[in-house]
Amino acid sequence: MNSQVPKYVTQGRAALLLGISEDELSRLSNESGLGHRECAGEQEETFFTYEELRKICMLTVHQVN
Repeated sequence: MNSQVPKYVTQGRAALLLGISEDELSRLSNESGLGHRECAGEQEETFFTYEELRKICMLTVHQVN
């Protein structure tokens, strides 16, 4: 069994972890410059590190307050 924690998570998984919609995460990503896009043929996906997710959490906390 592989118990290693991945270094990156997809936008869908990141949205679930943060408890926000993918659209909201996409907006925050575009505004902050966090996350990175990978292309494979016609497919494009945004990935986030756990550090980037922490920064997005901090951004959303400051926006609410």
